Amino acid sequence: MTTSFGTATSTVIPNDPKIGVQSFTGLKSSHSIALKRNLRMFTVTFSSPSLIRAVSTPVKPETTKTEPKRSKVEIFKEQSHFIRYPLNEEILTDTPNINEAATQLIKFHGSYQQYNRDERGTRSYSFMLRTKNPGGKVSNQLYLTMDDLADQFGIGTLRLTTRQTFQLHGVLKKNLKTVMSTIIKNMGSTLGACGDLNRNVLAPAAPLMTKENLFAQETADNIAALLTPRSGFYYDVWVDGERFMTSEPPEVVKARNDNSYGTNFPDSPEPIYGTQFLPRKFKIAVTVPTDNSVDILTNDIGVVVVSDENGEPQGFNIYVGGGMGRTHRLETTFPRLGEPLGYVPKEDILYAIKAIVATQRDHGRRDDRKYSRMKYLISSWGIEKFRSVVEQFYGKKFEPFYDLPEWEFKSYLGWHEQGDGALFCGLHVDNGRIGGIMKKTLREVIEKYNLNVRITPNQNIVLCDIRSAWRRPITTVLAQAGLLHPRYVDSLNLTAMACPAFPLCPLAITEAERGIPNILKRVRAVFEKVGLKYNESVVIRITGCPNGCARPYMAELGLVGDGPNSYQIWLGGTPNQTRLARSFMNKVKVQDLEKVFEPLFYCWKRKRQPKESFGDFTTRMGFEKLQELVDKWEGPVQTSAKCNLKFFADKGTYEAMDELAKLENKSAHQLAIEVIRNFVAAQQNGRSE
Repeated sequence: MTTSFGTATSTVIPNDPKIGVQSFTGLKSSHSIALKRNLRMFTVTFSSPSLIRAVSTPVKPETTKTEPKRSKVEIFKEQSHFIRYPLNEEILTDTPNINEAATQLIKFHGSYQQYNRDERGTRSYSFMLRTKNPGGKVSNQLYLTMDDLADQFGIGTLRLTTRQTFQLHGVLKKNLKTVMSTIIKNMGSTLGACGDLNRNVLAPAAPLMTKENLFAQETADNIAALLTPRSGFYYDVWVDGERFMTSEPPEVVKARNDNSYGTNFPDSPEPIYGTQFLPRKFKIAVTVPTDNSVDILTNDIGVVVVSDENGEPQGFNIYVGGGMGRTHRLETTFPRLGEPLGYVPKEDILYAIKAIVATQRDHGRRDDRKYSRMKYLISSWGIEKFRSVVEQFYGKKFEPFYDLPEWEFKSYLGWHEQGDGALFCGLHVDNGRIGGIMKKTLREVIEKYNLNVRITPNQNIVLCDIRSAWRRPITTVLAQAGLLHPRYVDSLNLTAMACPAFPLCPLAITEAERGIPNILKRVRAVFEKVGLKYNESVVIRITGCPNGCARPYMAELGLVGDGPNSYQIWLGGTPNQTRLARSFMNKVKVQDLEKVFEPLFYCWKRKRQPKESFGDFTTRMGFEKLQELVDKWEGPVQTSAKCNLKFFADKGTYEAMDELAKLENKSAHQLAIEVIRNFVAAQQNGRSE
């Protein structure tokens, strides 16, 4: 089916004559009268003159007309009958994979086609499924369902993502419909977890019963509902058209249907998205003041609850334009932090969100997907122009941004009170991968005590609604499976993140999830070598490619895959994720990482200011000095070996421990810490080693 741009009516704000935006009434089918008109496109200055516009107005006939350039994905979307065809046919064939168009469309349904890149020869195709869980909320029923599906149809593990969702890897094409329909029928969904539309909406994972936290979660739920596709393609493909939709708050329905300022496609099955949906992925996070567990500045839209002196939510500060993805050796692509757009009263938040989405929908680039994120639109226009256009869709001016307190990274690990008499327990999961004895034990606890859970943006899990009497038996069982209190976990691991990368991600250039355990051990060994204490840490994030799924550009030390067994090193982020790191070195081979780590950490140890973080230190020193230090490094100044009297009562014990540690490529201090940690865990289990 071919489409063309429809008619439009002007909605120009009089006091800003420089910008005239017309509201778009929808994409018409090929037999529409719109085809009989020649259209003049609303233009915006970009580096490329050929851009798709969803805004137009009739003008006099012109002798020539240049067809706007479009990416291949835009054509797939246009011809798909709202994300149905040819996916609905491809999933029924006997082949283990689907064709190119269906591969793009299935993303909107929450799945990626993958193959095992460790294997040579014939490709072993499978599919990754990603759930959509606003605020990371997962019901008891859904968790147990996902646990079962991982064993029955996946690779036996569940993965917690940096956007508070599950990923289920290794699902064969012949099982897709069974797995999808099972998730849908058990209070879950994968709709919109991938693709060119709003992804999972983040919110603080802690089930705190404060007014602000409850309001943040409610707002995340409402935004997710507002921007969920409406045309039914998801249910048509996976459950034969049967709908499993929960009731929506009336304010969501009202905001979605409102077209006072030209945000909607009238009479379209997709009133907000139209046939073309968005130019690219779109990410939103909601949080409360001080809580930056959601990496608020890395999202297309960041929403922050603003309350009065009594703690009553009054409205929201809104950030726009964040995003992590970039392309190596292409400086016109870059990570970007969100910047303040303005403040809106609480009753207007859904209208403001819709206005921002409509602006990106109509003006974001659709010719080159490398530049299709909203951050590039804002970088091109500038925030003032972007705000003016959004205000025309919003129908009013944004109010001034409210002052906010300093951000903090909050992990919510360990035991905490919810505020309603119950407890919650945050558990660290290395790289979000739940498998083996950990998976078995978590299921037993969640099933036995009928617990709901939440997934954190740092790939961890929170067990909710725990009675005080259950704390001791739950602690004991979890410790037996290696799920320890955070004080017994290496501080480097607590804040580290990695994307899955090899073997299944088709974009990976080098290792991330499989490589980070050894890299963290090596960093800890360097800490020991240069004299840094065991409780000292830096935020380390690793990705196998530059797309930035684990948000490495916010880390104090980011490793970004730039070749086989090679990383680009980024420095300068902050522990509370409020400053972008910068590229420091390229093409550092994995076996040579210590040559960079040692001089940097040694210099930090010796020249830092009181309480200065590693990221702040590298920023203050400057990369030129740091590069000179790395280039001239010959090793730390050697001092005579000393016994650590905190662990070793005599030199003989120290030397014996040191010999054992060397066999495992560790220091005596590291091995002693592990022995003590295991002993404490055993004591908690009621056993004496």
